[in-house]
Amino acid sequence: MVSARPYLTSVRHIRTGRVANDFRYAGVAWLVDLDGTDPLPRWLSAFVGFRAGDHLGDPRATWRDNLITFAASQGVTIGDGPIQAMSGARTLGYAFDPITLYWCHDASGSLTCVIAEVRNTYRDRHVYLVRPDERSAARTDKAMYVSPFNDVSGYYQLHVPPPAPELDVRIVLHRSGHPPFVTTWAGTPARSMCQLALAMVRAPLSAQLVTARIHWQGVKLWLRRLPVVVRPRHHPQEAV
Repeated sequence: MVSARPYLTSVRHIRTGRVANDFRYAGVAWLVDLDGTDPLPRWLSAFVGFRAGDHLGDPRATWRDNLITFAASQGVTIGDGPIQAMSGARTLGYAFDPITLYWCHDASGSLTCVIAEVRNTYRDRHVYLVRPDERSAARTDKAMYVSPFNDVSGYYQLHVPPPAPELDVRIVLHRSGHPPFVTTWAGTPARSMCQLALAMVRAPLSAQLVTARIHWQGVKLWLRRLPVVVRPRHHPQEAV
């Protein structure tokens, strides 16, 4: 069982250069306590659900155990400390999260690592483990094709402070010869079930909307003749 707290979020993508594009979408994300015991209200069960099988690792194992296994494959030990995930939810049987972030702590509450699980609309998945510095900054090489308009070169500069309580994530893609591509993910906890209910009315199919919006932005860029990069074959990671 997990506990989940709703956040009212805003995702912004900023593409600069010859074909500029800047858009922002409102949404709902969930701060999930992987060891929580407080279930969601029953009226939300049709719209909100969480399954280990929607994320990294063995769908027969627990969400926490899969994170422990992946971290061990990267040489990092996750003990019994709390793990929090910022994630979208399964809605009406459908799940898709472009990114799920995990803050993994040791028994004393100190941050051990941050795990970023990234998915694309081609059903590929890649998982990055980073160890942020005291400014919550980290860097990792890009390893998966995400957009048809960006190749797999470059590196990500991440700002991933734990949501305490505001969510304030920034990810910048740097590629040689190209201006930075910036993504921000910000949000605040829903203050009441009424506020959450209004958000769910505005976006009742959150996971489905994410996929539709990604395709819509891709079509707009293609119509503006932004060159398409051939998708290389992605080699899944072990333990993922």
